[in-house]
Order: sequence, then C-alpha cells, then structure tokens
Amino acid sequence: MKRSEINKAISDAGIFFKKNCWTLPPNPRWDVTDFGLGSFLNCGLVLVNLAEEEEYCEKVMYAIEGQITPAHTHQKKKEDIICRTGVLVVQLWSQNPQIQKTRGRFNVKINGQSCLITSGEKIKLHAGNRVTIDPGVWHEFYPDSEKCVIGEVSTANDDLSDNFFSNEEIGRYTEIIEDELRIVKLLSEN
Repeated sequence: MKRSEINKAISDAGIFFKKNCWTLPPNPRWDVTDFGLGSFLNCGLVLVNLAEEEEYCEKVMYAIEGQITPAHTHQKKKEDIICRTGVLVVQLWSQNPQIQKTRGRFNVKINGQSCLITSGEKIKLHAGNRVTIDPGVWHEFYPDSEKCVIGEVSTANDDLSDNFFSNEEIGRYTEIIEDELRIVKLLSEN
C-alpha cells in the first residue's frame, strides 16, 4: 500500500471523526490496512487504538462503502463490535467459512440479548447497536452506508498472533511503499 494512500485514509478518517464529534485522545495509535491484498478501497480498514491495557482494549475504526474487513477469528479475544455512526453489516460463522459445510445455529449476543442465529447470517447494526463476538466465532464486516464509524471494546488485543483469516493469503499488517512522507507513525512501524 502506498504511503500516500495511508495518509489520505488517515486524513479522511480524521475529518469524518471530527464531523461526527469523535475526539481522539492525544497521540492516538493509528493503523491502516489493506490486509496485504493491495486493494484498500475493496478490502481495508482504518483503526485507532484508544486504550491498550493488559486486560482490555478499545478501538475506533473507519470504513467506507465497498470496504470489507475479511472473515477472521480470534482464539483469545472477546469483543463487542459497535456501530457508532452509519450502518454496519456483520456476518458471523460458527466455523471457518472457507471449510464450513453445514449452516448450524449458535448463540450470539446482540445489544446484550442472547440470540440464536444461523451460521453465515448477516446482522445489520445501526448506530448504537452492538454484537458480542466470543473467541472462535468467525466474523467479517462492512458498511451498509456511505461511511461508518465502528467501535470495538475487547479483552486484551494481540494483533500479531491472535488474528486468523479464512483466506490464508491475508496479512494483518500492510507492506508500505514510501511515495511521500508519513503524517503519523502506524502501529506496525514500532
């Protein structure tokens, strides 16, 4: 991914956060990813880590219509994905969707209420709605509106070793092609 694309994504996200009254803390930790697939506008996400503690993490994310965060799971992390602005679609599976043969049913919490859903079902979240994703539940999400602010509150975050994608060609962090100066240092650039 080109640095100019990363800078534009950060700038666009910052403008949209400000427009929707999301004030970031001092020195936020930014991340921009195309998941190593080379098509940020189709498969990408802007993330900002707001809190990174031993016991928990909080993020705010930005995505635009047409951008998908591909199917993945976590072995350790439990998280709430919250639509903060716009409309967000979250698709959930009980097993890896690349190899799953059945469409069994399982329980998931939506807005704190346990619901029985069919594996592969899509849940539409409007602003303020949330879904709780337990470890081992496969999920992907994308905006169903022009732009979307997405929140995440989770147990401790380990992006290096607790992200498992159904497409094994996907990587969590993006290779950066330097074509202009960076406006912020990304999480992956520690």
